[in-house]
Amino acid sequence: MHFVTLIANPTVRPLDAALVTALRDAWGGGEATWLSPDEAAEFTIPALAENAETVWSDLQAQGVDIVIRPDEPRRKRMLLADMDSTMIQQECIDELADEAGVGPRVADITARAMNGELDFEGALIERVGLLRDLDEAVIGKVLESRINFMPGGRELVQTMKANGAYAALVSGGFTAFTARVAEALGFDENRANTLLAEDGRLTGDVGRPILGREAKVQALEEITRRFGISEADVLAVGDGANDLGMIQRAGTGVALHAKPSVQAEAKIRINHGDLTALLFIQGYARSEFVT
Repeated sequence: MHFVTLIANPTVRPLDAALVTALRDAWGGGEATWLSPDEAAEFTIPALAENAETVWSDLQAQGVDIVIRPDEPRRKRMLLADMDSTMIQQECIDELADEAGVGPRVADITARAMNGELDFEGALIERVGLLRDLDEAVIGKVLESRINFMPGGRELVQTMKANGAYAALVSGGFTAFTARVAEALGFDENRANTLLAEDGRLTGDVGRPILGREAKVQALEEITRRFGISEADVLAVGDGANDLGMIQRAGTGVALHAKPSVQAEAKIRINHGDLTALLFIQGYARSEFVT
């Protein structure tokens, strides 16, 4: 048995009830349940449909995400989330670089690294080097004026925690940002890289070891072992190439508005819904969300 979840962004285009019914009938599904009016619905099917990928592509053109998951423990016991362009809408290093006057150069490196075209560690060292001598106080300025949370993030964290899950924010970005974001959204812990500074100015270097793709997988292994849960109990979400390791290892790994190379390798892709889509695919109705 598999659960089929259809999710739309209702502010752009509501989910059509006729579409839900037509797909359910075509796949011999059970009765549809609406998790949120005009936004999310689900039904069960006896087996994975052979044309699932074709249907996914067709629905993308209609502004609808579709996720098909086996009938397993759906509500996960751990959330492992990336920060930049996942829990927040920006890439922190790009915002710092803009303040330093090297924004376009750094943004280009970031985009290529997140799409897997560049080695993450080397790209991070190069970008941080361009921030040398930037006033450390700029970090606070960027946090206050340039950073916006991704819609649905607080609901995701708080609803999962209210149902017994542990939430960890694991970023290839910087602790100065993850600490604030984790506190604001309610994460239990955060891990990231450390920007080095002397006399109030960035040195152009980052603390070692650098947290990248393997460190995110390591976080998954360490935290699941600490709580005696399996990787199948984990929901991981990210958008960049350095997130693929944890996305592929987690029981439910989600590529959220992700780079093309990430979408090509991820089984679950959310391109229209916000972070609350991760609650819908666990079977939560909007009436159960904790804000």
